[in-house]
Amino acid sequence: MTGETDTATETDVLVVGSGVAGCSAALAAARAGADVLVVTKATCPEETTSHWAQGGIATTRSDPESFERDVLAASADTADHDAVEVLVEESRDAVEDVLVETLDVPFDREGGELDYGREAAHSEPRILHVDASTGKHVLGPFLNYLDDHERVTVRSDTAALDLLTDEGRVHGALVDGGGDGTDPEPVFAGATVLATGGIGALYENSTNPETATGDGIAMAALAGAEVEDMAYVQFHPTAYSGDDPFLVSEAVRGEGAILLNADGERFMPDYHEDAELAPRDVVARAVADERERTGEVLLDVSPLDFAAEFPDLAEKCEARGVDWSEGIPVEPSEHFLCGGIAVDDRGRTDLDRLFAVGECARTGVHGANRLASTSLLEGLVWGLRAGETAAGFSPERVEVPDLRDSDPDLPSGFAREKFVRLRRVMDEYVGLRRTPEGLKRATAVLRRLKGEVDAYTRTRTSRSLYELRNASVVALLVARGATEADPVGCHALADEAPETDDADSEEVDARASD
Repeated sequence: MTGETDTATETDVLVVGSGVAGCSAALAAARAGADVLVVTKATCPEETTSHWAQGGIATTRSDPESFERDVLAASADTADHDAVEVLVEESRDAVEDVLVETLDVPFDREGGELDYGREAAHSEPRILHVDASTGKHVLGPFLNYLDDHERVTVRSDTAALDLLTDEGRVHGALVDGGGDGTDPEPVFAGATVLATGGIGALYENSTNPETATGDGIAMAALAGAEVEDMAYVQFHPTAYSGDDPFLVSEAVRGEGAILLNADGERFMPDYHEDAELAPRDVVARAVADERERTGEVLLDVSPLDFAAEFPDLAEKCEARGVDWSEGIPVEPSEHFLCGGIAVDDRGRTDLDRLFAVGECARTGVHGANRLASTSLLEGLVWGLRAGETAAGFSPERVEVPDLRDSDPDLPSGFAREKFVRLRRVMDEYVGLRRTPEGLKRATAVLRRLKGEVDAYTRTRTSRSLYELRNASVVALLVARGATEADPVGCHALADEAPETDDADSEEVDARASD
């Protein structure tokens, strides 16, 4: 059975996602003469991960070799050297072209000169920033610029449900046109660029928005594309640990803030010679250890003029009743997926005319652990490369599978309850600390959960159900990847589980498989 295509849309390039990577791809494709359609689940910039990027965007200054060394060192030398070379060589031109000349991003200056910040594992200050809210000062202007571009159309509140494929070639995507799958329509594209962001919605605590359900990775994997390095999920060391959490930028530690445990002891020098500026995976595990050992970890910002240097963060503290002069309570929080859809140096996947950029893509730049403030840069560089390469193809219509609605009424709260259970499994077994036995349990439970979700997607179509399907696919990819991956960087594998009552573990398994 095939669906009607009379109401289908055609475009030269379809971009799925509206973060910095997706916007960069759209811009480059339009510059190359292509008509571009951007579809995004987001209804506002705040629903994209890029909006929440705080620290800034790293760029090459006078010493590109040191930048390369820092990226490789942070990855424990697991990053792809050729990919890192592309990132470093093209960083300055990409930033100058798009962020400075095209968008006029108001990067912070001191004495009239650009103020470069330093973050963990960087050997020198090289990070352009706007206070501690760089993402929103980049993404807002970017979206406004594309809205006014004659070759770009942006559809918000529109989710891609599945890729349209035929004999190994991707011809676009089936998208929902009414908020919850009530009016799905095919979009036929000469080339398709996935820029759907990360997987933070798979964890209870994350710096990502709730829309980060791994959609692009799941759709690509289900279509047969290769995914790599899914084990390497990065946790940010310093998210505010109280109600209404928020990310406390690594730039704060770069300016001199230190971490103290509940006994008032500075502990990072005992864990790494670079102390608070050690790679993120090291700092995150140290913070978790000290919270478990002493009960709390505080970020002491007294060594710097916090309110003057980071007014946005000071305001967030004050809004939550946190006296930052006494220290900010922090804990690790899921932050970034270093792996994803395998792509080459132009963002091409192993499926014809399918590209992936940004956090959903595995370029090889990050390896097992990402260097701070390289995510916006990677999205910018690979977005420009992929968009330019994706232009030049014409759309071709293919048969579209029918989406069934033979039993459209889901059980009350089905998707919400399954998400709760999925997150319990991921937090318990596939989080910051992992064990072989825990990963085995997680894989078994997630396989059962995915099977249950698949039974519903065969007969129902809704955005919430497809997001749950995508999340269950990606969760299983992460758990399986962690079972097979080398324990390095973000993926720390312990021989034994932390002290947990067996009854408690069995309860997690049972609740997850209900």
